[in-house]
Amino acid sequence: MNRELPRYARPPPGAQPPYLHRDYGSTVKRAPSRALLPLQQTLSEITGPRFRAEPELIDLTRQGKGEALGQRIIVAGRLVEEGGRPVRRTLVELWQCNAAGRYLHGKDEHDAPLDPNFTGLGRAMTNDQGEYRFLTIQPGAYPWRNTYNAWRPAHIHFSVFGPAFASRLVTQMYFPGDPLLPLDPIYNSVPDEAARRRLVSAYDPDLSKAEYALGYRFDVVLRGRESTPFEGAR
Repeated sequence: MNRELPRYARPPPGAQPPYLHRDYGSTVKRAPSRALLPLQQTLSEITGPRFRAEPELIDLTRQGKGEALGQRIIVAGRLVEEGGRPVRRTLVELWQCNAAGRYLHGKDEHDAPLDPNFTGLGRAMTNDQGEYRFLTIQPGAYPWRNTYNAWRPAHIHFSVFGPAFASRLVTQMYFPGDPLLPLDPIYNSVPDEAARRRLVSAYDPDLSKAEYALGYRFDVVLRGRESTPFEGAR
């Protein structure tokens, strides 16, 4: 008889980034200096949101009058629980910079050009097998002021919304072979090496589309020993 796995199994120590990671300078200012106080959740936080049947935004390469600039990539994967059980009909959102390494955001001061045909925003609902799929552009590296001459490796931000506002999880997807990964304090804020590797997508030639787009697979595991590291998750 199969023994049911714990519904909210905690990841092992070292598999999640700490609030304070001194190599990541911003956490020194943001990390709480006192013990956290629990806040009573309201009914809306426990029962919402309820997503309407709005159109998905799964093609990020055509968000203007023309086609976005850069290397087209297909990013696909599964949202699963421990043991590989699919998480069905769940909202997956992503956001990223463009091929030049710039976000469509008023506070992005990088002098790289904006792309009028690329917003960097997408959303999809997982199907009955827990699968999602996006067509997008390979994001560029960009400078940030954590230290002198610091550059963030190419990455895509992912958000997974559970059945309530309080169950949102956020993580980042990286690309295999990126030479900036060993130098990135955000990536290295996850102490466990095996957990860090779960943040790196895998090139999938079967997912690639000949003469059109490269394919990268990125599965997200919500809980358990093989869970994906999430920002601020405990």
